[in-house]
Amino acid sequence: MTINCKGQLIDMSSPKVMGIINVTPDSFFDGGKHKDESQILNQVETMISNGASFIDIGGYSSRPGADFVSEDEELSRVVPVVKLIMKHFPKALISVDTFRSEIAKQSVETGAALINDISAGKLDDNMLAIVGKLGVPYIMMHMKGNPKTMQQQTDYKNLVKEVISYFAERISIAHAEKINDIIIDPGFGFAKTLEQNYELLNHLELLKMLDKPLLAGISRKSMIYKALNTTSKNALNGTTALHMIALQKGAKILRVHDVKEAMECVTLFNKLNSN
Repeated sequence: MTINCKGQLIDMSSPKVMGIINVTPDSFFDGGKHKDESQILNQVETMISNGASFIDIGGYSSRPGADFVSEDEELSRVVPVVKLIMKHFPKALISVDTFRSEIAKQSVETGAALINDISAGKLDDNMLAIVGKLGVPYIMMHMKGNPKTMQQQTDYKNLVKEVISYFAERISIAHAEKINDIIIDPGFGFAKTLEQNYELLNHLELLKMLDKPLLAGISRKSMIYKALNTTSKNALNGTTALHMIALQKGAKILRVHDVKEAMECVTLFNKLNSN
């Protein structure tokens, strides 16, 4: 299983790590940390040197109840950062975390290699067509509603079955728009209760029937720190524990704040599988 990023075939047989850089003031863990060019470049350099295959840039916080951000504001946050990273790290594979097609278009034109959409195209009717024309890999996530309303939309008759059905429909539409490389993200923390997050993780291997690379985004999330009665700042150990479970259940990309620790997890997982 491979994905094509700028003509480079990325082999997904061994799991990859995606480092998160939020250029927002209000993200749940690292909001406001990356305020100037030197901080951003230092973080990118550290992530790449620690083994990150992808760098994910986000300019719109998707935490529960996140404030609205205008398209112009999101553009002003994201596109200059993509340009900055491309200038200093031209071989970097940048993913842009956005649900807006214009952000996706301008980011790819500036050098981004993937689009990471929390709404799977449901919050912008033009997204799938634009991504198809751009010819880049597309990460689609499961969510109901939007970041402001999603936590009131947690009613499911059969959570895992409904998530699989959701992806089957969105993948079919994406293929019709000529999107070839699709990665699926089950959306831990998005329109799911604490217990539902663990139900989904416990049955994550069932999503392999969709025959797409699986991304797990659980780094320092409330499903970890609330279960441990702690904070996101103190949730690294819990994150690592769940990363290994996600890998054992089929995750091919870990989207993380802490690249070094995630790469150690991948190394040990690969060692386990080689024996």
